[in-house]
Amino acid sequence: MLTAFKRECRIIQQEPWLKAMLFVLPVCLFVLVWWIFSQGIARDLPVGVVDLDQSRLSRGLVRYYDASPTLAVTQQFTSVEEGSAMLRSGDIYALAVIPEALEKETLRGASPSVTVLYNAQFILIAKLVNSAFVSAQATYTAGVDTMKKMAGGVTVPVQALGQALPVRNQITPLFNSNAHYGQFLVSGIIPALWQIFMIATTVMALAVEQRRQGLLPWLAQKPVILLLGKLFPYGLVFMAQGMLFLWGLYVLIGWPMHGSWSILLLAQALMVIACLSMATLFFFVAMDVTRAMSFVAGFTAPAFAFMGITFPATDMPTLAAAWRALLPVSHYIEIQVQQVDYGTGLPQAMPQLLILTTFILAFGLAVLRMLSWRKGQLEARA
Repeated sequence: MLTAFKRECRIIQQEPWLKAMLFVLPVCLFVLVWWIFSQGIARDLPVGVVDLDQSRLSRGLVRYYDASPTLAVTQQFTSVEEGSAMLRSGDIYALAVIPEALEKETLRGASPSVTVLYNAQFILIAKLVNSAFVSAQATYTAGVDTMKKMAGGVTVPVQALGQALPVRNQITPLFNSNAHYGQFLVSGIIPALWQIFMIATTVMALAVEQRRQGLLPWLAQKPVILLLGKLFPYGLVFMAQGMLFLWGLYVLIGWPMHGSWSILLLAQALMVIACLSMATLFFFVAMDVTRAMSFVAGFTAPAFAFMGITFPATDMPTLAAAWRALLPVSHYIEIQVQQVDYGTGLPQAMPQLLILTTFILAFGLAVLRMLSWRKGQLEARA
């Protein structure tokens, strides 16, 4: 096995694509993902306004929208149709329609409605835009009501504000007090990409043997030992990749980490074994690198969507839930969230650790397939 290990290290040095997949592309892609979301909070999202009232009150409301850190009023339209066209084209993320007689109805004591249109397909942006509009409008409305109370005889500003806004809400997100969306997006995207790199790189490594000398000469003697020796260097590099992204996010950047490093590293080790097992199974089932990589693409592509980070796993349809159960990263990410956010112990992580352990069965199936193919080839030659 040591001889196979050393041989594989030499192969890695000789194969540019393997070196890139192991040492260059993962780091570059991890850093790129972090950089994209490094700001943490979306700012100055372009929105449009249709002001049908053109009054002092409506202009003040538009200024409040523009003053919101999340929004930037970049377009003002004269008609709803014009604004809707810009919204559909993607030039703006939302359109606020201020009705006619806004100021008149407000002064009469009525409650006119401002309509905000946005594209809910942009899930994160829609949530941010909606929240920003609600916050800006509530603040402006409270100011208007306070002035009305003071004009009606309440001379103390604090008392007038209390009457205008008797209940004030303070919303503090659990485990993410800064509402930093990068903390839950980046920490989910990187493991999903990591899984793709691990499975694809392993398939490429096995394909090297097929390309160089053929699988039968390689597996002629002690095939299981040779296979384990080949996979071992990749397992070490994959573990180093996992530790690197944990160190980068929770030590170098300093995002909160409340749980146990040992449990998280154990989960990473089991995920590495699971990905090596699935990649080996794909390769020896297909016995062709092109078909095997097709399996890899179909298997890993929906990983982030099925992980349960941006969409609750409990609401997934049966097919998506079944697919999710087959993905090693889906079980790993639950342990990561438990440790990073909740700070739970080993008993809470044990079910997912056991599920990750069962992926070794895929390696067993791959070995049986490999031995069966080898036996058939040897008998055909005899």
